[in-house]
Amino acid sequence: MNYLLAYAASLLAMLGLDALWLGLIAKSLYRSQIGHLMAAQVQLLPALAFYAVYAIGIVYLVVMPTVNAPWRATLIAGAVFGLCAYATYDLTNLATLRDWPLRISLIDMTAGMVVTTIAASAGRAVLAWFGR
Repeated sequence: MNYLLAYAASLLAMLGLDALWLGLIAKSLYRSQIGHLMAAQVQLLPALAFYAVYAIGIVYLVVMPTVNAPWRATLIAGAVFGLCAYATYDLTNLATLRDWPLRISLIDMTAGMVVTTIAASAGRAVLAWFGR
C-alpha cells in the first residue's frame, strides 16, 4: 500500500513539474524550435499513459531499490533514470527526424533528469513519512 502512495506522490510531482515546464517555461522555446513538428493539440490519452508508465518506472527502478540507502542514492538513481529515459526519446529524434535541434535534446534531457529526480524524491519522501 505504501508503494501506491509513493507512486501517487511521484506521479503528482511529475504532472505538476511538467505542467509548469511545458505549459509556462518551455512552451515558446519548443514552439520556436520544433513548432513545425508539433501537433495542434496534445493527445491526452497517450500523454496520460506515458505519465502512468513512467511513474511505475520511477517507483520500481529508483525508489524501491534506494529506499533503505542514503538519500543521495535516490537522487543519483533518479537523475540517471531520467537521463536514460529522456535520452532515448531525444537522441532517437536527433537520429531519425530531419531538423530536430540538438539544443532541444540537451534541454529536454536536462529537464527530464531534474523532473525525474524530484519525482523520485517525492515518492521516497512519502515512504519515509508513512514507513516502508
